[in-house]
Amino acid sequence: ATVQMIEETICDAKEVIRIAELKRRLPRKVNHNALKVILTYLQRSGKIEFTPYGVVWIFAPKEDVDNILKKGRTWS
Repeated sequence: ATVQMIEETICDAKEVIRIAELKRRLPRKVNHNALKVILTYLQRSGKIEFTPYGVVWIFAPKEDVDNILKKGRTWS
C-alpha cells in the first residue's frame, strides 16, 4: 500500500518533484529510510528517474505503449 501511495503521488505530479515536496504531498507520513528504499525500487523497475531537481514518473503502462505503437504504424 505504501509503494502504491508513493507511485500515485509521483505519477499524479506530472512534473519533476523534489523529495521534500513528495513527502508533503503524501497522504500519510513515510519513514525517510523506507522512502529511499521505495524510490530506489521504483527507479530500478523503470517507473521513475532521478534528476538533479527531484524525481519524475517515466513509466508508460502497456496499454499506452500499444496505443502509441498502433498510431505510429504506416503499414497494415
